Amino acid sequence: MIRLIATDLDGTLLNAASTVSPRTRAALDAARDAGIRVVPVTARQPIGLQQVAAGAGFDDWALCGNGAYGVHLATGEHLFAQEIPADVQRQLAEALGEVIPDLVFASVRDVGESFVAQHGYADLAQLSDHKRDPATMGGVPLADVLAAPSLKLVIRHPTVPIPEIFAALQALGLTGFEATLSGAPFVEVMAEGVTKATGLAQLCTHLGIDRTEVVAFGDALNDLEMLHWAGRGVAMPDAEPAVRDAADEVAPASNDDDGVALVIERLLA
Repeated sequence: MIRLIATDLDGTLLNAASTVSPRTRAALDAARDAGIRVVPVTARQPIGLQQVAAGAGFDDWALCGNGAYGVHLATGEHLFAQEIPADVQRQLAEALGEVIPDLVFASVRDVGESFVAQHGYADLAQLSDHKRDPATMGGVPLADVLAAPSLKLVIRHPTVPIPEIFAALQALGLTGFEATLSGAPFVEVMAEGVTKATGLAQLCTHLGIDRTEVVAFGDALNDLEMLHWAGRGVAMPDAEPAVRDAADEVAPASNDDDGVALVIERLLA
């Protein structure tokens, strides 16, 4: 029996226009009508969810920051929040900066409401990156970015490719944090052990739902653990190879062709 659908957004549920198609919305509504919880599990912050919540009918729990925190979209209730300690951030930034100079950092805080960016970060950002206008980001010294715990720390560079930064971070051999990629133009760092799977596990415990009753959809590296954890993990056709390997099946169509809807329709039938 399916009791919860957990879905990534970008590259999975949303089409190339970052919207939910009529067919996909109908499938989500049919699942909700059948008593199934539908939960977005995303790297986005709540501000980024607001833009799609109405179109998708999201008014229940959501997991943001790659599973770092859970928030109820209707009531504003906070279920949990797991932060990276400030000392871990400083150690990471110092060590990585010795390998790759001129990195810039930003910190997501206060249940996703605050975004503290280093000087120069806004110059590299676009509205689509964080669903925030770069002109509103401001800029502070790196010490201020790292001074307080973060729900998510993001790292980017003017010229160095994101996979290269990610590989360099992993090669440091440091502990105390979890790093991943979502397809966005930056590396994403969470508290140690935090993934979409751990966030989903906490929510399911709260709701009294077993993992075998969960179907999860995703496409990027940050979805891998969630697809492996869920009773049924569904990867999108263009998902990363490791993500497809972790899934139980691959959706029959892409996010632009209602792949998630096709699977939900079949499961409900």
